[in-house]
Amino acid sequence: MSQSDAGGEGARIAPLCASFNQDCTSLAVGTISGYKLFSLTSVDSLEEIYKCTDTPDVYIVERLFSSSLVVIVSLSTPQKMNVYHFKKGTEICNYSYSNTILTVRLNRQRLVVCLEESIYIHNIKDLKLLKTIQDIPPNRTGLCALSINHSNSYLAYPGNATIGEIVIYDANNLHSISVIPAHDGPLAALTFNCTGSKLASASEKGTVIRVFSIPEGEKLYEFRRGMKRYVNIGSLAFSGDSQFLSASSNTETIHIFKLEQPSQRPQEESPTWSGYMGKMFMAATNYLPTQVSGIINQDRAFATVRLNFSGQRSICTLTVIQKLPRLLVAASDGFLYIYNLDPHDGGECVLIKKHRLHNEDDNNDTAKSDLTPSTSPTYAATVAKTSLVPSPSTAPGYSEDGGTLHGEIIPEHEFAAGPLHLDDETEFPPIYSSRGSHSEKKKKL
Repeated sequence: MSQSDAGGEGARIAPLCASFNQDCTSLAVGTISGYKLFSLTSVDSLEEIYKCTDTPDVYIVERLFSSSLVVIVSLSTPQKMNVYHFKKGTEICNYSYSNTILTVRLNRQRLVVCLEESIYIHNIKDLKLLKTIQDIPPNRTGLCALSINHSNSYLAYPGNATIGEIVIYDANNLHSISVIPAHDGPLAALTFNCTGSKLASASEKGTVIRVFSIPEGEKLYEFRRGMKRYVNIGSLAFSGDSQFLSASSNTETIHIFKLEQPSQRPQEESPTWSGYMGKMFMAATNYLPTQVSGIINQDRAFATVRLNFSGQRSICTLTVIQKLPRLLVAASDGFLYIYNLDPHDGGECVLIKKHRLHNEDDNNDTAKSDLTPSTSPTYAATVAKTSLVPSPSTAPGYSEDGGTLHGEIIPEHEFAAGPLHLDDETEFPPIYSSRGSHSEKKKKL
């Protein structure tokens, strides 16, 4: 979500940007007066962890997991990246680049900075520049994705400006792996699952979302968001267990797709005439042209969210808060929306809380008027009872830790290849306050 997403009167109070951290435990919001960090551990309250007013017009703010490392880029100096230890209120270092910084991505091994025609890869341990990928196809939005799993650190970015080719790059070993022909048109959104084994993509048309295996690049799933109109996909996000994929756009609808193999889908035997004709119809698709049969066989949304606005960009994520699956939506209207997701039956997600992001006094604003009425007990209402709190076996794919595989991600604050403890007093060796301009360093690389 960027500064161009809000306009009119609301532009003066709406956030310029918003981003969820890698494990969805906090939300970072950039504003005209600085930036804020919020905790996402509770539904009923939105705790403000930190607020900075020293840097105005922040349009990029990224926090590294739940550590104290935060990366900031301001409209006043769009070619300069500042890295801060926010708990100490100190700057770790800053870098200047040859052009406007469009995107910053982090994991515990790498820090990636994307410009329109180049990508810079830094070592997170000491923030030294390791690699510059130059002369990439024009990437006006800075579209790229970095696996949060430091053991692979896969990087994905557009390989073509006119068709949807995805370059898969090994940011640990610093070499290209493959190119995936994902879409006919230019790419609009990319995201990895938490282990880096899957990559989801969408094109500028926004009608079809595809999921590929990584690093092989095999197409695993194809979901149709809609056929009636083209939309701008704002974000894609996997759930922590990779069983669900959410997609937000500039429309009023957010789609949640379920990633399951055909053999996992319930097969309903129907002796009726309509059931018989349905089977005949699906069998007939085997004789249709590939493009036609592909559309017919595409999976549609397992669950949806109907926002009370359209035409604004939003970012969404799927996470577990207080032992229940939630969909979080940070919108350019300056609010965070929290929805319940029924992992068994899907359907329409229920709005349970609405928090204001731009006014400290209104952080606990409740969207009572927006709550969806229900005449029967919902999934969330049922499992919220103390005696019926779901275990991983009763709520498939969800667990208290979000379904993260043990051993795939190292514990908080520990970094690969020589850990830095971002909450320790002696965490960093001496680091220069400024490393100069990369435009000047190109001759040395």
